[in-house]
Amino acid sequence: MRIFMATALLWAGPVWAQDVDCVNAGSQMEMTYCAEQDWNDADADLNDAYKDAMVALKQVDANLPQGDRHAAEYLRQAQRDWISYRDNACAAEAYPMHGGSAEPMVIYGCRARLTRERTEGLSYITDYGN
Repeated sequence: MRIFMATALLWAGPVWAQDVDCVNAGSQMEMTYCAEQDWNDADADLNDAYKDAMVALKQVDANLPQGDRHAAEYLRQAQRDWISYRDNACAAEAYPMHGGSAEPMVIYGCRARLTRERTEGLSYITDYGN
C-alpha cells in the first residue's frame, strides 16, 4: 500500500500539489503530502542553520592552536548522530501506525517537529559568535 501511495504521489506530482489546500487537507494522501511539505520546509531551514553554525565554528577553530581545532568536527559528527536519532525516534513514534496509510504522515510530522527543535538549537552556536 505504501509503495502505491508513494508512486501515486510521484506520478501526480506538481499538478496534484497545486490542488492541495494544506490548511483544509481532508484525505490521508493530502495530509501526508502536506506533512511532507512541512518537513521539507523545516529541513531547508535546518540546512541553512547548520551552514551558519559550521561557518561560526570554523571561525572559532581558526583562532585556536592547530591541535585544538575540533569545533567544526564535533558539529559535523553531532549532526550525523542527530539525523540517526531523528530518524529512529520518528520511526518509533509512528510504529503504532506501522503498515497503515497514516504512518508516513506521522513520520513526516515528527521529523518536522524535531527538525525545528534542532534548528533552534543550532542558532545558539551562531548567536554566541555575534
